[in-house]
Parts: sequence; structure tokens; C-alpha cells
Amino acid sequence: MATITLRVDDRDHQLIRDYAKLKKTSVSDLMRNAVIEKIEDDIDLENFDRVLAAEEKTHSLDDVKKELGL
Repeated sequence: MATITLRVDDRDHQLIRDYAKLKKTSVSDLMRNAVIEKIEDDIDLENFDRVLAAEEKTHSLDDVKKELGL
């Protein structure tokens, strides 16, 4: 298993430790999960942007309501 070092000031260090304790997890798990979630969010956003850009036509909410008879 690899190790990554993160440098933070004393205030942030205490905040991170306290938050991990509050969540009943280790600092390592907290940081790993936060980074992985951020990466997944960025990938989701990139995929959304790509799909949206590929759409040829958009529809207004009113048009969709009319189409569905709402």
C-alpha cells in the first residue's frame, strides 16, 4: 500500500482530526473517501457536459409538459 503525505497547518490538522473522530473514522479513511468522491464528481460532471454538448436539440419545460399532457 502506498502512502501520500498531506501538509496542513495546525488549525486544519485539528479540524480534520476532530471531524474524523466525530464521524467515527480514521483520518486516512476520511481523506481517501473525500478525494475519491471528488474525482467521481468531476468525472460525472465531465460526462454530463459531453452528453449535453452532443445533444442536437433541447426542449423547454413547457414543451415537455405539453408533449406529456401535463
